[in-house]
Amino acid sequence: ASMAVALHPDEEYVAVEAEKDIFIVAERLSRATAEKCGFNPENVVARFPGRAVEGSFFRHPFLPWEQRQILGVLADYVTMATGTGVVHTAPAHGADDFNTGVKYKLDPVCNVDGAGVLRNGLPQYDGLKVFKANDPIVELLRTHGVLLHTEKIQHSYPHCWRCHNPIIFRATEQWFIRMETPMDGDKTLRTRTLEEIKKVKWDPAWGEDRIANMIATRPDWCISRQRIWGTPIAVFLCEGCGDSLKSPEVNRKVAQLFAEKGADSWYTPDADDLLPAGTKCAKCGATSFKKEMDIIDVWFESGSSHAAVLGHIANLPWPADLYLEGGDQYRGWFHSSLLCAVGTRDAAPYRGVATNGWTLDEQGRAMSKSLGNGVEPVEITEKLGGEIVRLWVASVDFRNDVACSDNLMQRVADNYRKVRNSFRYILGNLNDFDPARDSVPMSAMHSLDRHALRQTAAVAAEITAWYDEFAFHKIYQRIMQFCVVDLSAVYFDVLKDRLYTSAPNARGRRSAQTAIWKIGEGLARLLAPIMAFTCDEVWQYLPSVAGKVDSVHLAAFPKIEDFLDTSGASQDKAEQDDWTALLQVREEVLKALEAERTNKTIGGGLEAKVKVAAQDPLYSVLKRHEADLRYLWIVSDASLKKESVNGGTGLTVQVGKADGLKCERCWNYSTQVGEDTVHPTVCERCSAALKEIKG
Repeated sequence: ASMAVALHPDEEYVAVEAEKDIFIVAERLSRATAEKCGFNPENVVARFPGRAVEGSFFRHPFLPWEQRQILGVLADYVTMATGTGVVHTAPAHGADDFNTGVKYKLDPVCNVDGAGVLRNGLPQYDGLKVFKANDPIVELLRTHGVLLHTEKIQHSYPHCWRCHNPIIFRATEQWFIRMETPMDGDKTLRTRTLEEIKKVKWDPAWGEDRIANMIATRPDWCISRQRIWGTPIAVFLCEGCGDSLKSPEVNRKVAQLFAEKGADSWYTPDADDLLPAGTKCAKCGATSFKKEMDIIDVWFESGSSHAAVLGHIANLPWPADLYLEGGDQYRGWFHSSLLCAVGTRDAAPYRGVATNGWTLDEQGRAMSKSLGNGVEPVEITEKLGGEIVRLWVASVDFRNDVACSDNLMQRVADNYRKVRNSFRYILGNLNDFDPARDSVPMSAMHSLDRHALRQTAAVAAEITAWYDEFAFHKIYQRIMQFCVVDLSAVYFDVLKDRLYTSAPNARGRRSAQTAIWKIGEGLARLLAPIMAFTCDEVWQYLPSVAGKVDSVHLAAFPKIEDFLDTSGASQDKAEQDDWTALLQVREEVLKALEAERTNKTIGGGLEAKVKVAAQDPLYSVLKRHEADLRYLWIVSDASLKKESVNGGTGLTVQVGKADGLKCERCWNYSTQVGEDTVHPTVCERCSAALKEIKG
């Protein structure tokens, strides 16, 4: 197998005379070599650089004459760390040796078979496995008197990832797909693939450069493997010249055999009957053929999956909309699929490619069985429910490596409950609401309800755009902010008085129900891909309307017209600006209430009355909504005064104890509690509501 000896071109070598022999060794290693081999390093008869030996022939000491010529070659990978500085070169064993063999046109024929057994060698080791042959070969050298020194060394060596045993390199005949295969015009497989890459949407965008660089620099694709399992390369080879049989008729028979009996039928006698009598080799005319026993590269198989799955039925057209996998698949599935598709269909097999990161533990370590730091999705599902796992996935940017732990999942579960509670609030207040009968038109709705619907429409527009971008983490963050702050902390909190104390058919209550029905119905559709079970459950309890589908997963994402009509009321810019100011004032009032609560002046907000002084333009905004201020601030009384105010907020807030008695129904304080003799413990609002309820 050793066809040459390699020297480093730039290292200095010496020829050392020892009795009747002359040894060539790197000067830097000459003393160590002489000490081990037992000759005097001082008898130097010549010095020369390694490049001087290129093309020279050395004589093997005992092989038959036709095998005695050993070529001197040059190689940069020869090191001066140990040994003699002269390295034997076996083109059939090792990548460096093979490349050197190609450069110097050395014979790459391998005399080690697929079982690791030496063939065509001397009798002392022929037929032995390579690792068993070591001792007999050492003894053979010693017998011929050509062994100067032997010792055991330890060095890095390739091992099988599965069984962890050492492996050897063998140069074998393989099947290749040439990257420079001609296609249309002067285009090749490589150039056409690079063109198709530009047409694909890559997410993240750096994926385009990554795979383009791989395609631009990759060598030809070796698609054969020497295994006893896998899908065979179904080709007949001429035993005369080795050329493959190119027969569409035979190929159709092979395909039919595989369809009926599976790919393993290639290894049965059935495959021998596929060749018609008298079949001849087109190249040499021979009539004897053998089956190729190599299997196809598994990446070629996975790269062909699009051809098996897509383009056969109407709802699964070719190409795919999206391929999704980890970053390692730029060298794997993304890569092989692209080459297979361009080679066979002259187009990429996908319109988009998304790349996910890896899951890490809380300390940022990759999860592994050996560390025992993995988090099993099934265990989390059994403990917290599948919705929590899906919501966690949505909460992180899948493009990056993400941390996962029981603690993080528990936090997501807490946030899930906040969203679910928003749905519960909505459903709990729609029990008597029939959209066809009770809906209030936008123009007649309460101003706050119109504001909430405008907010929801804006959120829906953001979320649907983020779905298109796969920005699920942005959806998660926006929904949490919307449900916890915009809805629960503001809108739902203000609505309680109107929903709980008004008469069932009161315009204000029906207006609120109309708004929360639209909000709940829209949120269920928006969150259905992420909270699949929860949203479908909510969908079943939402009021029925004409055309409502059986499952939320059959409904489309909401559009702006699902929340707002086209009248001026829904698009009123002035009203939108009003609510921006009103909510800012609300924040200032709540701060003042909290201060008085801390001072023990009041208990809850309904024990308070609030006086606000403001100047224009803020005063005019507050004046337009004066009747609703007490409900917006959730106090029993609110008054407004116009005056010049110094300071950044443009208003002053005074909080005092509310006048009157507490209504036992709405808990507001009023000076009119007791005036209704039929209901002496309630305020004037609740008295009117009770009369309407009783008819």
